[in-house]
Amino acid sequence: MKFDGGVKPAILVLGIGNLVMSDDGVGVRVVQELQRSYRFPENVKVVDGGTLGLDLLPLLEDATHLILVDAVETGEKPGSLIRLTGQELPIALQTKLSPHQMGLKDLLAVSELMGHSPDEMVLIGVQPGSVEMGAELTAEVEDILEEVTAKVLIELNGFGVRL
Repeated sequence: MKFDGGVKPAILVLGIGNLVMSDDGVGVRVVQELQRSYRFPENVKVVDGGTLGLDLLPLLEDATHLILVDAVETGEKPGSLIRLTGQELPIALQTKLSPHQMGLKDLLAVSELMGHSPDEMVLIGVQPGSVEMGAELTAEVEDILEEVTAKVLIELNGFGVRL
């Protein structure tokens, strides 16, 4: 669904991750960069979701569009990107993916049960190199931060957000 006038979609960009577990914090770092570098229209919320899980449920109540950014276990080389949309997300979370997959899976399931499931959902995932304790990203993940940020901006553009 693209915005073509009328009521603006309520868009939530949600970075998930733990900043003290190396590449696990990639989603949070991308959101922090977006918050630092851009001014978003009032219908766009850019949120550091950390590791809050179900505590994020109120944010989904009004969201018509959701962009998740997270570390994702794909089996590919560190720094590899994946994009999943719509019903691919809950299906993928059944078997693998994020270090927070249970929290994300539960969040999306409860949101849907409550009738608050976003119309459009996109996950931009990054294959971590390390999720060990440490505040620094691996070089492979650090090198693609700008690309991940650009991909979020492309998704926002697809939802009708012009920056």
